[in-house]
Amino acid sequence: MPGPRRDSVAFTVVVTLLVLAGALPILIVLALAGAPSTVLLATILAALPVGPLVGCYLWLDRYEPEPRRLLAAGLLWGVFVATAAALLIQGVGGFVVGFTENVSLAVVAPIAEEGSKGLFLLLLLWWRRAELDGVLDGIVYAGMVGIGFAFTENILYLAAAYDGLDGLGPGGTVALTSTFVVRCLISPFAHPFFTAFIGIGVGIAVGTRRPVVRLAAPLTGYVIAVATHATWNASTVFGLESFVAVYGLLMAPGFLAVIAFAVWTRRSERRMLTAALGDAAQRGLIPASDIGWVVDLRARRLGRRYARQHGGKAGERAMREYQQAAIELGFLHHRFLRGTPPPDFAARGQDYVLRIGAVRPSIAFPGQVVPTR
Repeated sequence: MPGPRRDSVAFTVVVTLLVLAGALPILIVLALAGAPSTVLLATILAALPVGPLVGCYLWLDRYEPEPRRLLAAGLLWGVFVATAAALLIQGVGGFVVGFTENVSLAVVAPIAEEGSKGLFLLLLLWWRRAELDGVLDGIVYAGMVGIGFAFTENILYLAAAYDGLDGLGPGGTVALTSTFVVRCLISPFAHPFFTAFIGIGVGIAVGTRRPVVRLAAPLTGYVIAVATHATWNASTVFGLESFVAVYGLLMAPGFLAVIAFAVWTRRSERRMLTAALGDAAQRGLIPASDIGWVVDLRARRLGRRYARQHGGKAGERAMREYQQAAIELGFLHHRFLRGTPPPDFAARGQDYVLRIGAVRPSIAFPGQVVPTR
């Protein structure tokens, strides 16, 4: 298997250093947010929507699961780097320029927060382009960053509400509960939704051969992310009726539309993979009879179950490895056919073909003869 590219190493080093650099100020901010018991309670409440949201994005990512370490990096980027950068930009802007609280909320915050979140996606596009196969991958990574950012932000808001430092009342359990309902139950998807537009732009940039689109798509996604974020923040300035109207007319329908688009994109990937692997089969890279067992999610589950029944955990691992290598080959071959292969296309393709060839003799799909070991 080929060694890690310099770009991959550079991405890992830069992201790791920035996460470590962002962790210290954020931990200090959290420590100053209130009494330890208050911050602990706020952390527990802020963590409640994290699991379900991450689960939703992992469900979307089932065709070609992204590396867990990169998904974790996106989550940590949101928790520490994006939050620290946004707080710094807003703090400096407020001190130097003297923005009013409403201007900071409706204008400065969306610009700073979407920029700090979107930077992770740009680093992926720059250094780990091969890991991005299209729009769905962009949405998934954007979701992870948004979830991480919302987690830290919710801790601060919940602690401030309980301590009565949010300017909305004396604080206490009632204020904490109201903030929890609004931020963690009604709108936990807000930050992933905003940043999804940057992810869509980055996904479009990966799949195009036109230099202008490669530049314009992420920038357009950023502008839309800022606009939706600003609209959402501004709605809180003009009272409850404005908030409810924006939530009902923009936020909830918009989020559902993005989810529907992501689901449609995932379904279209099946057709794309079928065509790409069909061409790969004609070139002798994969048996044509295996295509249906790797592009259909139900068939993939049946294949793994069959492998487990006849080969135990080792057989299931071999089946998973084969299916993953075949899917990766399909995405890579699709980009080759479109004329947008990554720089290490040849090395990656050879690696997938070797993995397929090494594992295939030891597995069997339902209805086939199980190899003897």
